[in-house]
Parts: sequence; C-alpha cells; structure tokens
Amino acid sequence: MKTIIYYFTGTGNSLAAAKKIAQSLGETEIVPIASLAKTPGEIRPGADRVGFVCPVYFSGLPAMVTAFAERLDLSGAKYIFSVVTHGGGGGSAALRQLDGILKEKAGRGLDAGFAVNMPGNYILMYGSPAGEKRDRILAAADAELEAIAGRVRQGEKVNLPSAPLTRLIRAVMYPRFRSRVHGEDRRFTVTEECTSCGICARLCPAENIEMVDGRPVWNHRCELCCGCIHLCPAGAIQAGKATEGRQRYRNPSVEIAELEHRL
Repeated sequence: MKTIIYYFTGTGNSLAAAKKIAQSLGETEIVPIASLAKTPGEIRPGADRVGFVCPVYFSGLPAMVTAFAERLDLSGAKYIFSVVTHGGGGGSAALRQLDGILKEKAGRGLDAGFAVNMPGNYILMYGSPAGEKRDRILAAADAELEAIAGRVRQGEKVNLPSAPLTRLIRAVMYPRFRSRVHGEDRRFTVTEECTSCGICARLCPAENIEMVDGRPVWNHRCELCCGCIHLCPAGAIQAGKATEGRQRYRNPSVEIAELEHRL
C-alpha cells in the first residue's frame, strides 16, 4: 500500500519521526507541507494511506498545518493517521483539532492518532535538553515510533487520546497564539556574531526571512518554529536576553541540508 506522509518541522523532530515511520512502512513518500503552502486550490493525495506528522504548538497545530488540512480532499484515502511530536504535552488536543478539521473540510477524520514525546525546543520559554537526557528521550521516541509504524502498517483503528486538561489549555492559549503568531518575529534580533551565511533564510519553512546587506530580516509570516534561532551556526539570532544562554537544538537524525531543501 502506497503511503504519503505530510510533515511540518522546525528543528527536525517531526521530520525524524516521519522518516522513521516511512522506513518501517516502505513505499512511502515524505512531503513537506511547506512545499505546498503556495500551491493554489485543493490537494488530493495520490495514495491509499495518508499520514500527517507535525509538532504541537500551544496544545494545537502549527498555523501552516491548519491551513493545509483545510485544503485536503481525502476521499480516495483508505487509511488516515497522524503523529504529533511534543516536548511536554498537548498532543491529544492537537490530534482532536486535526480530526475536527478533516471531518469538516475533507469529509472524514483520522483512523488513528498518536502523540510522541521528543526533546522540547520552544526556546522562547526554556532551553532544550542536551546530553544523556536528550538521548534518553530520543531513544524512547524511536521505540514508540517503531511500534506506531507497526500499528499503521496493520491498518489498526486507534481512538484519539483524551485529556480534558490539555483541551482546556488549548481553548485558553491557542487562539492567542494563532492571532499573533505571524508577527512574533518582531521579537527576533541578530547580533554582530552573524556571519551572513544565510542558513536561517534557506531553512525557514514560511520563507519569512530574507538577507538584506548580509543580515536576516523577518517579514512577519512567522510560524514560530524557532528554527532560525536554534540552527544559526554562530548562535547570532536571539529573542531577547533570555535566549542568549539557552541550549540550542537540532534533531541529530536530521542534517541541516535536509531542512534547507525541504521547500
């Protein structure tokens, strides 16, 4: 059975998860949602099995993923699943959000949904785990993803997890996130350590960054993935003084080149 997995990622967690599942399933195409953001009209996947892999933002979906889901025609799909990656919770609410969008816009919801804990990367609030702690989280995630792939391969129907508290958190926090997300890049600055390499502009999934006189300029289409902060090789991008001493992160299973070339 042919599978298409659509993914969104900032620092590689969801791409690593998509790759892990695809490797186990076989005959799987991995498609970055960012590559279809500007494609007009309805999207109809050419596969019997369709998956969605993305991070959780404020107990909900990234804005780009929401917009993408609203454009889908899944009438030809036999099995639909999703895996959301998170650094501390909110997965059940995000899965239910996606399920609701697909039911309303595509005429059918998820056959299975899973939430997988991976190293958190929301550097505006905290530093990412490093060393042995990071490695333990990733090892547990790999084992969980292998099990998930087996369930997907069998076409197992899996009820979406239920967590009333995360739904309440999403109801309170997510609308504010959606209303402000694209302009949150106004908080970002670049220091004199910038080497004008342009990596931040090349990897931004929203094509939100352009290089002007050798320095990044943000154009207020931000998805708040924080990839530009984490992946700057010089550590030159900040969002206030709090980020200056915080641990940066990239999923070790994903190379910078894979993130740069996903558009």
